[in-house]
Amino acid sequence: MTSPRLLVIQPDEFDPIGPLGDWLTSAGAELDIRQPAALPANTDGYAGLVCLGGHMGANDDLDFPWLADVRRLLAEATTRQLPTLAICLGAQLLAVATGGHVTKGPDGPEVGPLLVAKRDVGWQDPLFADLPFMPDVMQFHSDIVERLPARAALLASATLYPNQAFRVGRCSYGLQFHIETTTELVESWAASSPATAEFARPGELEHDRLVQAHADIEETWRPFAAQFVKLAAGELAPATSPLPLIQH
Repeated sequence: MTSPRLLVIQPDEFDPIGPLGDWLTSAGAELDIRQPAALPANTDGYAGLVCLGGHMGANDDLDFPWLADVRRLLAEATTRQLPTLAICLGAQLLAVATGGHVTKGPDGPEVGPLLVAKRDVGWQDPLFADLPFMPDVMQFHSDIVERLPARAALLASATLYPNQAFRVGRCSYGLQFHIETTTELVESWAASSPATAEFARPGELEHDRLVQAHADIEETWRPFAAQFVKLAAGELAPATSPLPLIQH
């Protein structure tokens, strides 16, 4: 397999690529990690795009004007059918960039180790087909994707907020949850955002629970990351039924 070069956008210094980076490189990818001050002008020369999370909102352009550039890159990648994996804030930015809507979660934040449930279309999706029915994930967010882009494919849901994972077009994926965290990172988020951490279920942010949760997440999502690398390398076909994109 050739080594696909992936553009990794890291919006927030406190949400690095973590274990996900190791999974991607172990599967053969080359990572070009860029922070907002050093974003490329376009996605030329890349075989795929990864956009990580952050504490800012997807529409907070007044405070973070570079968000518009990230959305532009995500929209360009989707139009070009460039394999894209967008996580938490990244998923929200992908949704906004392609015609969806993001807002504050009316029932409070989702926090801690939780499960999501695959939707029917997920069983036919190139990346989601091999995931278990209820994969383990890590949640730590207050904003939600309230409305998916038109004709987006919903791949996984949860009871509190339905739009947990989705695909736009043939190969742009948004994950509302985290798969890239470590126990120490989640503990640091909880310490710096105690009001948000209070929404976790009792005991779910205890150290031993987080260690076990991250072991479960790796078991589930490391193979998913390897599949994404195959998709970027052209060794895995994208979704066979492309969904119409919103024209901007």
